[in-house]
Amino acid sequence: MSRKVLFVTSNRIGDCVISSGILSEIARQVPGAQITVACGRPPAPFFRSAPGVERVIALDKKKAAGHWLDLWRQVVGIHWAMVIDIRGSALSYLIRADRRIIYNRSWETGLTKVEMVSRLMGADHPLEPELFIDDRARAEAAAVIDPELAAAPGPIIALAPIAHQPGKSWPADRWGELVRMLKAEPRFAGWRFMPVGGPGDRPPATPALDAAGPLGIDFVGKGDILASAAAIDRAALFVGNDSGLMHVAAAAGTPTLGLFGPTEWWLYGPRGPRTAMATSNPVRGEFAPIEALTTQRVFEAVMALHDAWIAPDPAAKP
Repeated sequence: MSRKVLFVTSNRIGDCVISSGILSEIARQVPGAQITVACGRPPAPFFRSAPGVERVIALDKKKAAGHWLDLWRQVVGIHWAMVIDIRGSALSYLIRADRRIIYNRSWETGLTKVEMVSRLMGADHPLEPELFIDDRARAEAAAVIDPELAAAPGPIIALAPIAHQPGKSWPADRWGELVRMLKAEPRFAGWRFMPVGGPGDRPPATPALDAAGPLGIDFVGKGDILASAAAIDRAALFVGNDSGLMHVAAAAGTPTLGLFGPTEWWLYGPRGPRTAMATSNPVRGEFAPIEALTTQRVFEAVMALHDAWIAPDPAAKP
């Protein structure tokens, strides 16, 4: 009897994190499952040490849907016990499988994305996001962070000024303003400010790093998504745009503030009790540009997050 399971997930980091609880449900439904994950290249490292995952196939988008043909060639000769496809692709109907769970638009009923994928899997409880940080990722994070803390120890606030979809990025100059305001706040005396992002995310992080000066820790472009997760796991607080890193922070249990503009915060907000949001428009179903979110409002939200979770020992992550 086959125990092989194909999990076709997103090309976006955030969606991969949101749906990561599916892996534990696969293990429950198919004991001893041998899981192949197919996803975009940026999130591929996220799954490399996940329990039960024996192979990760990174998809590079090609013209005329050529990436789907490439994937079909790699999986068509296998008898799958289960195929789970949250991208709703035709590929899942073109391979041999005992059971298929395939996403379609009918599942979009106003539930949060975590609740939606939980129902898709037939789970009787929410499949909360999980992280699978390995020793390699922790070592890569430590190689950047430890020398900085040795020179000037202090609790870390991680910042993610980057979001790759239009309209999601809070203006870069306001990140600099926020850091200057936090540096002047007695509750953040001695804190370190750590922008986090991928190799192509340098420009939006520059104002925050400039404002932080010697208190800055530069983790932009220092590693893949799993290394970034390990760095965020070292932080006492996280503030970021609606992005994959925001969902990583929430899954890590780091007190997380997500910044939202004209996107559906009620569906895509960070999960967990240690999370909060600052939105340009707090009325569900209404939208305002993220530029309407002032630095003062974000500063006040950071203070509220700090006061809720950082006391009496800011060096100890809750």
